[in-house]
Amino acid sequence: MSVPAKLQTIVESFQSAPKQLRLQLLLEYSKKVPPLPEYFRDHHDAMERVHECQTPFFIATEFPDEARVVFHFDAPPEAPTTRGFAGVLSEGLNGLSPDEVLATPDNFYEALKLGEVISPLRLRGMSAIMSRLKRQVREHQGLE
Repeated sequence: MSVPAKLQTIVESFQSAPKQLRLQLLLEYSKKVPPLPEYFRDHHDAMERVHECQTPFFIATEFPDEARVVFHFDAPPEAPTTRGFAGVLSEGLNGLSPDEVLATPDNFYEALKLGEVISPLRLRGMSAIMSRLKRQVREHQGLE
C-alpha cells in the first residue's frame, strides 16, 4: 500500500509543520471542501452518513468514468477539524483511480501527526471516513 502522490504532498506539509501549526493547517483545509453539487444538496439522503463522527458528516462517491473517483463531503462549518480532514481527502484523493484509492493505507492520517493536536475521538472519526470511502469504491467495483 502506498500513499498517492497528491496525498503524500499534503502529508509532508503536515509532517514538516511545527506541532503548534498543524491544527491551523487542518483548519485551512476545511476551507478547501468543494461545495456540494446541487443534486446532493437537494437529495441529501443520497449521501451516506458516517455515524462514528461526532458531527453530522456525509459522504457520496461518484465515478465519472471507470478511471476516476470523485468524493463529495458534507460537514457543517462549525466542525472545522472534521471538515479539514474532508478537505485533505478531497485535495488528496479526488480524481484518482479506484485502485489508487483502495491502495491508500487506511491509517495514512496518522502520518499527518494530528494525534498530538486533536482528540482520539476525532481520529476514530477519520478512520471511519476512510473506511466508508474505500467500502463505497469496493462496492462500485463489485468487490463487496
